[in-house]
Formats: sequence, C-alpha cells, structure tokens
Amino acid sequence: MVISLSLVLLFAIVLFVLIRGKSIKPGPAVVAVLFGFFLAQTTARDDINDFLNQITETISAIGT
Repeated sequence: MVISLSLVLLFAIVLFVLIRGKSIKPGPAVVAVLFGFFLAQTTARDDINDFLNQITETISAIGT
C-alpha cells in the first residue's frame, strides 16, 4: 500500500510537471489518467503490481 501510494504521488507530480512545462497538454493528460484508471480495473493490474514490486525489491537489495 505504501509503495502504491508513493507511485501514485510520484506519477501525479510528473504529470503536473509535464502539464506545467507544456510537454503534454491537458487533454492528453486526462486521457492518460483515464487510461490508468481503467487499466487498474483489468486483470493486467496484478501483473503490473508484481512487476513494480520486483523492481522495488531489486532496488532495495542493491542498497544492502
């Protein structure tokens, strides 16, 4: 849960910076957010979560 919330916050900040820097316009940003929202409701959610958990475990193992 902590990792999920942290990633949501990180992606929200990145999206905000992209909109402010005019790298992405508000319309495509809304589409990207909606895509993520609907993707989270599919069966791909579990695979994506497993992948992200493996990445975070690998990164934390590098530090030890």
